[in-house]
Amino acid sequence: MSILKFIVVLFFFVSIFESSNAQLSATFYASTCPNVTEIVRGVMEQTQRNDVRAGAKIIRLHFHDCFVNGCDGSVLLDNAAGIESEKDAPANVGIGGTDIVDDIKTALENVCPGVVSCADILALASEIGVALVGGPSWQVLLGRRDSLNANRSGVTPDIPSPFESLDVMIPQFTRKGMDLTDLVVLSGAHTFGRARCGTFEQRLFNFSNTGSPDPTINSTFLPTLQATCPQGGNNGNTFENLDKTTPNNFDNAYYINLQNQEGLLQTDQELFSTSGSDTIAIVNRYASSQSQFFDDFASSMIKLGNIGVLTGTNGEIRTDCKRVN
Repeated sequence: MSILKFIVVLFFFVSIFESSNAQLSATFYASTCPNVTEIVRGVMEQTQRNDVRAGAKIIRLHFHDCFVNGCDGSVLLDNAAGIESEKDAPANVGIGGTDIVDDIKTALENVCPGVVSCADILALASEIGVALVGGPSWQVLLGRRDSLNANRSGVTPDIPSPFESLDVMIPQFTRKGMDLTDLVVLSGAHTFGRARCGTFEQRLFNFSNTGSPDPTINSTFLPTLQATCPQGGNNGNTFENLDKTTPNNFDNAYYINLQNQEGLLQTDQELFSTSGSDTIAIVNRYASSQSQFFDDFASSMIKLGNIGVLTGTNGEIRTDCKRVN
C-alpha cells in the first residue's frame, strides 16, 4: 500500500471514530430528559442499600455489552424471533444486573417515555455504581441508541474468560481499540463484586492438568479458597470475593492483592505473574497510587463507552430493554 493511500485510509477510519464520538455528549438529554442522572442515581442508591454487588453487576454488564457489537444494549435482549440472546452464551450465563436495568428503565419511562436508551442506562449506572462505593467519577457521554439484534456467537471470542492467558486477552482488547493500560486498569473493576467457584476452582487442585494448584496462588491464600470451593463439591452457586481485602469498596486493593499473589481469577493474577510482561509495571503503579488508578480508570471507562456506538437514526430507543420495540 502506498504512503498516500495509507494516509487516506487512516484518515477515513479516524474520521469515522471522531464523528461517532462527536455525536455523544454529556448534555445529550438536557432538553428531553434533564433529570436522567438523578433518576438513575436514585434507583442505584436504593438498590445498593439492598445489594452491595449492584455496582459490580452493572459495570460487568456494560463491559460485556461494549465488547460484543459495541455499546448498544445487545447484552440485555432476551431470546425472540430472529434473536439469540447473548445472555445464553457461556461467558454470560447467570450474569446479574438486568433486573436493576429494568428498574431504572421503568423509572425513566415514567418521566421521559421513549427517550433514554438502554445502552446509555448501562453507561450512566456504571459510573454511579462505582462512585457510590468510593470510586472515581467521570463525565459520562450520552446519545447511544439500542441495537435491533444480538450476537451470541460473538461473545466467546470477544469476552475474556476467567481462564485466559495474557496472550489471549491482549488481542481481545486491541481488537476493540484498547491498549495494555486499558486492560490492566479495567481489570481493576474486580476490586469489588463476587465470582462463582466455577470461575477459579480450576486453579485450586489440578491447574492445567498438573495435578497441583496454580503455583501463582499465595500458599496461605490457597487453603481459604479450597475451603470455600472444595474439590468435588457442589460449588455452582458458591461465591468468593474478587477482592479479599475490601470487597465492597472501589479502591486499589485489587492491585496490592496481585502483588501478594492473591488475585482470585487466573486472568487477574496473569497481569502480575506473567514473567517479562509490561503489565507488571502497570500493576505496581496502581498498587502504589490509588489516585493514578482512579484517573486512568475514568479515562478508560470513557474510552470503553465509545466502542461501536449507534447514534443518529441507527438502532432505536427500546421501551423495554429485554426486547426490541
